[in-house]
Amino acid sequence: MIVTAASTPPASTRPDIGIIGGTGFYSFLSDPETVEVDTPFGRPSAPISIGDVNGRPVAFLPRHGVHHQYPPHKVNYRANLWALRSVGVRQVLGPCAVGSLKPEFGPGTFVVPDQVVDRTWGREHTVYDAEGPVVHVGFADPYCPRGRQAFLSSSTHETGDLVDGGTLVVINGPRFSTRAESQWHAAAGWSVVGMTGVPEASVARELALCYSTVCLVTDHDAGIEGGEAVSHAEVLRQFGANIDRLKTLLLDVIAALPEPESDDAAVCSCRRGLDGIELPIALP
Repeated sequence: MIVTAASTPPASTRPDIGIIGGTGFYSFLSDPETVEVDTPFGRPSAPISIGDVNGRPVAFLPRHGVHHQYPPHKVNYRANLWALRSVGVRQVLGPCAVGSLKPEFGPGTFVVPDQVVDRTWGREHTVYDAEGPVVHVGFADPYCPRGRQAFLSSSTHETGDLVDGGTLVVINGPRFSTRAESQWHAAAGWSVVGMTGVPEASVARELALCYSTVCLVTDHDAGIEGGEAVSHAEVLRQFGANIDRLKTLLLDVIAALPEPESDDAAVCSCRRGLDGIELPIALP
């Protein structure tokens, strides 16, 4: 069924959790309701799917579109996050495919980073570019502590397939790194490299959304010991081989996430990132 954002379910059944699917991850829910949403920044990558996951309403949005038609530097990150917020989402899980910068993190490894380095350029990085009060949002700790803890409490972590912490460096793409760039990133001590982690995480913070990610390693980056020249086909193959593991992990995380806060004092710090700041636009 297709509905408009204006006719989404009442607040009691609106999805508090949203999942943004990355490369090779284009569907998650069975028999979902499809919601068409427009935003001040245009349309999101696809209509939002809303469905039930073990009794909890969850929203799903494919980052690159249902046919993978948007490359990393062309994804409308602002519209995607705004659209999710407009249907009720406050906790976003943004899994992504990455290359490993450490020999010990082989294909199939899940990494839950606690830091990010932005090496992108030319992307729309803020929703607050209209004339009016200037908005500076804190981003020292880019990922939601509750979201990270939900990943770390999963059964996948118990089996040793999940790495706690590390730095995701985000390059602009769509090309992969040169060997020299890869060695530079590794020498800096960073853990994995991807193309979509920002401005997704920073826009989420600007919208007072909780945001966390899990990085699925699909290859060793080109300049790393054991790494060959990366190909898109190999990334898709490795992601496809691990998609069921990723979906199982996300089911664990959804079950571990707290219910929407009814007590204002219990609201996560991510959602207080705009407290005391005068905004030039009204948020949905």
